[in-house]
Amino acid sequence: MLRGCAQTSNLPHGRAIHAKFVKGSLTFSLFLHNHILNMYFKCGDLVNGLQLFEEMRSKNVVSWSAVITGFVQRGRPKEALSLFCRMHHDGRTKPNEFTLVSVLHAISLNENLTQASYQIYALTIRLGFQWSIFLTNSFLTALIRHGKLEEASKVFEKCPDKDIVSWNAMIAGYVQFSHSELLRFWYRMNHEGMFPDHVTFSSILTGLAALSDHKMGMQVHGKLVKCGLGAEICVGNSLADMYIKNQKLADGFKAFDEMPIKDVCSWTQMAAGCLQCGEPSRALEVVAQMRKMGVLPNKFTLATALNACANLASLDEGKKVHGLRIKLGNDIDVCVDNALVDMYAKSGCMNDAWGVFLSMNDRSVISWTTMIMGCAQNGQAREALEIFDEMILEGFEPNNITFICVLYACSQGGYIDEGWKFFSSMTHDHGISPGEDHYACMVNLLGRAGHTKEAEELILKMPFQPGVLVWQTLLGACRVHGDTETGKRAAERALDLDRTDPSTYVLLSNMHAGISNWTSAEILRELMEFRDVKKMPGSSWIEIENNKLVPAAVESFA
Repeated sequence: MLRGCAQTSNLPHGRAIHAKFVKGSLTFSLFLHNHILNMYFKCGDLVNGLQLFEEMRSKNVVSWSAVITGFVQRGRPKEALSLFCRMHHDGRTKPNEFTLVSVLHAISLNENLTQASYQIYALTIRLGFQWSIFLTNSFLTALIRHGKLEEASKVFEKCPDKDIVSWNAMIAGYVQFSHSELLRFWYRMNHEGMFPDHVTFSSILTGLAALSDHKMGMQVHGKLVKCGLGAEICVGNSLADMYIKNQKLADGFKAFDEMPIKDVCSWTQMAAGCLQCGEPSRALEVVAQMRKMGVLPNKFTLATALNACANLASLDEGKKVHGLRIKLGNDIDVCVDNALVDMYAKSGCMNDAWGVFLSMNDRSVISWTTMIMGCAQNGQAREALEIFDEMILEGFEPNNITFICVLYACSQGGYIDEGWKFFSSMTHDHGISPGEDHYACMVNLLGRAGHTKEAEELILKMPFQPGVLVWQTLLGACRVHGDTETGKRAAERALDLDRTDPSTYVLLSNMHAGISNWTSAEILRELMEFRDVKKMPGSSWIEIENNKLVPAAVESFA
């Protein structure tokens, strides 16, 4: 009965059985004590479990292993390691394989315990467990989670009886820390005759998604079908994600539709994939279909749906998602409220954005940054800077995205002096080196005020090579103010860096058209056709028709 309570996490029933034994004044054998102890820890009752453990007059390795494993499974590795040290110093009980596996698992959960993993593995050798594949795999996992991939590789190579868990541990390490070695290891695994399992496929597909290797992904997909492991949720999710990350949304949906079982992660991933591929309307359709199927959304689903609404400026849909967030209550964290603020701001409803922001119990740097950008985008540049000042007073440390938004607000308000102040403060007060987006903001600020020569001088003084972005920003300002000489130089620099970016051609053509130089404008249009350069909607910084410059870096940070 106690074993059944442990397996089903039926704590009330387990407590009742324990109470019966106590009331009956029965003599507790060590065997019975260990079963009760195991029940408490498997059910997550660490307090009563530890109390019983301390009251036990006799303890064996099963007793110690139960309590150590219990703390590990509840995410308390330090307490687990402390108990093991106590057991070791006591000296009356020697650990077995299962004890040491739990201890190594505890070490793998705490990044500050790397050295302890070597000490524990040395102990396993002294105890004669050096050939235990369970301990070797646990040691591998601990090393990999601590980023010690080279040391893990040495342990792997010395292991005489590698199993699929050993191979999977190394593949997971290469996925996380060394993509360049991933494919070589995958080929080696197949060459040595080790058959992959669902964990292998999930990991390798995740790695290929990060590598954007669609061709290799299709090969792995083919092997997956042959092995008949596509029914696993983790594999289906990884397969769909691999196609999405390679911008193959149709293939991603095909993999998704073929999944026999879908969880909330599956649906949310597909909605997020639609967003990544520039189809926010379809993202909302996925979320709606998910609700029809009776799958309860989580915080990531809601954040994705709200980002889709923000991209569409769809206030009605956004309010529906807001209503769902209210229904779900306190289980939702700050990321959803940040997305709500962003959605209302992008829909032009700053009063609603303020309402959500002020109601938030826990604000993050992203919360403040979202409000700053929202105000800047809605013609409230002064309010944006006031929010930044309040953020600093509240003790929040701005990040590089925060400063992009602050500089953008200065640009929108024409606050040149404040812009220079914040640009300088980044480095001197906050230790943030300006990146290309920050320089582009300053170029935009100066350019909007007609200071195109000063903007060009700033670009030429940049401590790294200017990218296309800043030159296009300057070119856009030159178009507005008719500074064709500076504009031509900016266009030349931009085209030297990227001859295929349509924004440069369009801005330069429009600059010539603005001064009625129709011949040059037409030549540029013909040059675009000759070089097969297509005008793409939604350039990264410049909305060409309205000359509205919005940093790409802030478009999806919320």
